Amino acid sequence: MLSFGEGVDVVAAEGAGDVPAETVRVARAAFPKGSLAIRLRDELGVLFTDGQFADLFPSRGKPAWSPGRLALVSVLQFVEGLSDRQAADAVRARIDFKYALGLELTDPGFDYSVLSEFRSRLVAAGSGQDIFDRVLAAAREKGLLRAGGRARTDSTHVLGAIRSLNRLEFVIETLRAALNAVAAAAPEWLSAHADPQWFDRYADRPEDYWLPKKPSERTELAELTGTDGMRLLRDVFTSPGAPAWLREVPAVGILRAAWVQQYVTDADGQVRWRDPKDCPPGAKRLVTPYDTEVRASLKRDVKWDGFKVHLTETREPGTPNLITHVLTTDATIPDIKATETVHDALADQGLLPGEHLLDAGYVDGRRLVTAQRHGITVTGPVAGDTTAQASGAFAQDAFTVDWESKTVTCPSGQTNVVWRDTTSHRDTPVVRARFAARHCNPCSDRQHCTSSPNGRMITLRPREEHEAIRAARAAQGTPAWRTAYAARNGIEGTISQAVHALGLRQCRYRGLAKTRLQHQLTATALNLTRIDAWTRGEPRARTRTSHLERLRPAEITLGGTN
Repeated sequence: MLSFGEGVDVVAAEGAGDVPAETVRVARAAFPKGSLAIRLRDELGVLFTDGQFADLFPSRGKPAWSPGRLALVSVLQFVEGLSDRQAADAVRARIDFKYALGLELTDPGFDYSVLSEFRSRLVAAGSGQDIFDRVLAAAREKGLLRAGGRARTDSTHVLGAIRSLNRLEFVIETLRAALNAVAAAAPEWLSAHADPQWFDRYADRPEDYWLPKKPSERTELAELTGTDGMRLLRDVFTSPGAPAWLREVPAVGILRAAWVQQYVTDADGQVRWRDPKDCPPGAKRLVTPYDTEVRASLKRDVKWDGFKVHLTETREPGTPNLITHVLTTDATIPDIKATETVHDALADQGLLPGEHLLDAGYVDGRRLVTAQRHGITVTGPVAGDTTAQASGAFAQDAFTVDWESKTVTCPSGQTNVVWRDTTSHRDTPVVRARFAARHCNPCSDRQHCTSSPNGRMITLRPREEHEAIRAARAAQGTPAWRTAYAARNGIEGTISQAVHALGLRQCRYRGLAKTRLQHQLTATALNLTRIDAWTRGEPRARTRTSHLERLRPAEITLGGTN
């Protein structure tokens, strides 16, 4: 069976050309109404050729199974939720797969392990985006995708391909993983240095036995584990007979990093478990020894260990809703940091929308301004004024700002005496304008304006951001804005389809790079299913509304279709 070795010849454009006549005859007889794989071949032709993936392989060596066909198999695999073995069996046994791939009926296919090797090459070269982009290009050629319309974006959590561990389980499992790795790499050395009690403590997984429930007993067990781990690290790094290469064992490096995060050595040399408040922030803290890129995160009432994915799709009448961008990030990255990344990527693809529908997590003054520079109108709720005076007559919006003269005038007619360009606690540029105490203290409206004896201080964002926020706040209370924003609703349905039909929320693989490829293939598969549904005339599902919502007067209806 052919497989990818160190040398692969992919010069020939295998995977292109017509479907063999006998394969066509049998496929038409077996599938008189067609199937998704058959219809995609008929509608879109050859999506992927070997030449697209030539850079993934050496130019000399034993020929391999067609990379272009493997790319299509990888996408169809995600369409149907198949394992590697099932996908390989489908290529070998299913007529519709042979039709889509342009294979003879007698073609034996490939060993299932080839798919894993192919994905590894895609990950190493970052070529998953090329597969995703090729389907978008095919949709544009068919007139199913256009720039300049409306788009919408939302995110969801992604569970890592791990078992979630509490803090005590994590340190025990991390030490157990390191001991197993050292035992496999240097068994004789470990036998000579291991504490005999380690075999009882760490031979089994921590979930296989009862852990203490009392906090004092859990702390005692954690510090015992910490002492054992510290001893192993000392032996590996300082023992005269320790092989130097043991320090390079990945599990030993993970143990060392975890112990820095979880333990501290006191003045007496005792290993102490850190107070939770003394541990590193979530963006840096390891949560499993088996995937160092997984992070713990919390969003409202959802807590998870894994990653986060952002999907951007079109929302235009007359065309299918297609995903135009997929972004996989660390679980701790807030949504607001994805907005500019999405816009820049869509600009590179030539798929910038005219209007971008976003929820509050993606919108602030800076993103409104950068979107305008791309020619995008952002429609999404902007956070309101959170100052103590927000609900009164002396709210920040009641102050008049003259940017040319650097003057702020309060509702009582007083002007500021200080205008200072500085940065906020988030290290973003702001302007602080302060009014004089001699004006504020005797003011009859002082109790409604400020309690500071030094006078009222106003914090402003830079001019462009300030004006963009004020305009957005003024617009978002209108019926027209609410009607336009209702078009964002269907993105939750897209995420639901990707989660329930294609397994978007559960990692198949470990590591951010492999998870990113999984999401690119998932989004590609979802686009192909939507293109197929569109060409068959299948109507889009309507946004579900409650019985009460259906009685809402027409002029303020927020419903719509996906």
